[in-house]
Amino acid sequence: MASFNKVILMGNFTRDPELRVTQQGTSICKFSVAVSRQTKSADGTMKEETAFVDVDAFGKQAEVIGKYFIKGRPILLEGRLRLDQWESQSGEKRSKLGVVLENFQFVGSRADAEESSTAPLQNTSESHQEPIDQLVEDLSQNKAAKHKPAYTNVQLDEDVPF
Repeated sequence: MASFNKVILMGNFTRDPELRVTQQGTSICKFSVAVSRQTKSADGTMKEETAFVDVDAFGKQAEVIGKYFIKGRPILLEGRLRLDQWESQSGEKRSKLGVVLENFQFVGSRADAEESSTAPLQNTSESHQEPIDQLVEDLSQNKAAKHKPAYTNVQLDEDVPF
């Protein structure tokens, strides 16, 4: 039986990432992301549904996240689901579904990234997320700039057979 395990999320950090290094030298970063969704209820009012997702990052990605992200900053991430199971001190079986990070993208403006990389990690209630319209506009302009031809005057020989 075939299976597929892929998660793509875009949300905001709910707390500053926790970076630690194992005795073997592997960096591990644990953080949580809030992902919101707006739905329309039966009476026509809009309500927001928020999910809080725990994420684990390893290696170089863990180091980058620990250095450049703070509470409130947006992130676009790709990963896989992992089920952690353990037994509590009282003998109860427990489990938790989380995400193991595979890839991520910075979201927001460059000024936000520079601000969070130079500022010491601290708790802040201020959100650094830009409105989605601005993000779409920025991405469109960036895409258009990338697809401009690098040449302007190209002269072809008359003898070209095509």
